[in-house]
Amino acid sequence: MPTAAFVSPDDIRKGFSRAMSDMYRDEVPLYGALMALVADTNAGVLASDQGLAQHLQRTGEITRLDMERHGAIRLGTAAELATLCRLFAVMGMQPVGYYDLTPAGVPVHSTAFRAVHEHALNTSPFRVFTSLLRLELIENPELRAFADSALAKRSIFTPAALALIESAERDGGLNAEDADEFIRQALETFRWHHTATVTGAQYQQLSDQHRLIADVVAFKGPHINHLTPRTLDIDQVQAAMPGRGITPKAVIEGPPRRHCPILLRQTSFKALDEPIAFTDAKGSHSARFGEIEQRGVALTPKGRALYDRLLNAARDELGAFPNEGNAARYTQLMEQHFEAFPDDYAQMREQELAYFRYFVTERGLAARGTRDQPRTLDALIAAGHVDVEPLVYEDFLPVSAAGIFQSNLGDAAQSHYAANSNRAQFEKALGRQTIDELTLYAETQQRSIAECTGALLA
Repeated sequence: MPTAAFVSPDDIRKGFSRAMSDMYRDEVPLYGALMALVADTNAGVLASDQGLAQHLQRTGEITRLDMERHGAIRLGTAAELATLCRLFAVMGMQPVGYYDLTPAGVPVHSTAFRAVHEHALNTSPFRVFTSLLRLELIENPELRAFADSALAKRSIFTPAALALIESAERDGGLNAEDADEFIRQALETFRWHHTATVTGAQYQQLSDQHRLIADVVAFKGPHINHLTPRTLDIDQVQAAMPGRGITPKAVIEGPPRRHCPILLRQTSFKALDEPIAFTDAKGSHSARFGEIEQRGVALTPKGRALYDRLLNAARDELGAFPNEGNAARYTQLMEQHFEAFPDDYAQMREQELAYFRYFVTERGLAARGTRDQPRTLDALIAAGHVDVEPLVYEDFLPVSAAGIFQSNLGDAAQSHYAANSNRAQFEKALGRQTIDELTLYAETQQRSIAECTGALLA
C-alpha cells in the first residue's frame, strides 16, 4: 500500500480527541457546561489582552486553544499498558515522563502519552495521563490475589482495534477508512461501564483498601475518568464555576497565580456519584469528573529545582494536605514562597530557568546580509530581528496529578504508601523506555534557534 494513502497519525489523534470529547460530553453533561464556561472565559481574556492574543497567534497555539485536551485512564495490568502503548503509537503518541504517585498515597505509577514535536502538537495537543495500578501495594494477600484474578479475566480492547493496530504496525499506517474505524474501535476502551464484574461486598473490600483500586479492578475495562479543556485564566473559571451549577475542588493545584505563568495549574469539579449494577445488587461509583488546566512556560532543570523547593517549603509550612479548611492559608503560603521565583520572562531566560522558542521577525529578514547585521542570538533579539516566546509546558506535575486524584477520591482515600518509585518495573510493563520531557523542550528550543540563525546568518 503506498504511503501517500495513509492518514497522518496527527490527524488520527485529532479525530480521536474530538470523538472522545463528544462521547464524554454525552456521558457527563456537566462537562459540556464546563467547556462552555472555559470558552466564554477564553474569549473574554483574548478580547482584553491583545499581547496574549498576539503571542498565541505568533506561536501557532491560537489554532489549538479550543481543542486543547488531556484525559486520564487507569489500567490494571502490564499487558494492558503494553497494548495501550501500541494503540497510542498509531496516533503518534509516545510515553513521556515517569510519575510515581505513591508518595501522595495513590498506588499507581504513570506516564503521559502525547506527541513530541512542536508541529505535531500544534495539529493536536491531545495527551492522556495513563496510570498502572501497583498490585504489590495491596496489603491484604487474599485481596491482592482476588484483584489479580479479576484483572486477568478481562480484555479491554476490541478484536477489531487489535487487528487495526497490527495492520498499522505491519503496513506503516492506516488508510482513511481504517483510520475512521480505528477511532471507533479504540473509543470502546475508554467508554463508561454501568455494570461491575464484582459483588457489592467485593467492591467494598477493594474500596476500603483504596477507592482507586476499586475503580480499576471492579469493571470489565477502564474508562476515561476526565477530560480537560485549556483556559487562559483558571482563577476566573474557578470563581465562575458555582454560578454555572458546577462545584469546584477547594484548591487550584500547581503554582500560584502569576503575571508570567509557569508549568501547569489545574482544578476540577468533584467526581460524580453515578449508579452502577454489581453482580448481586445495585449501587453507585464515583470516578468521573471535569478538569480545567492553565498552561505556562516549561521550566529547565534549574527552574524545576527552584519550583520544587518553593512548593515543598509552602507545603511543609502548611503541615497538611491542602483542603477546603486550609485553602486560604495554602494560597497565602504559596504566593509568599513563590515571590522568590522571577515573574518576568526576560529574567527567567537570563537565569536559564525556563525554555523559549525563537522566531525570525520581518525586520530581521529585511536586514539579512547587511554589513551591520548582529551576529549573536542576544544581539539579534536586542535589535528586534528575533522574537522570543515562552515554550508552553506540555506535561504534568506529580503533585498536581496526585492532588487531582485525591480530591476526587475523597479524604478517606488518602492511604499512606512508602515512596518506592519503580521506573524499571513500569518501563518493563510498557515495553519501552519513557522519554525525558526536559530533553524534548531543550530540543524544541534548539531547533528554533537553529532556524533563526539559519535564516538570518547563513
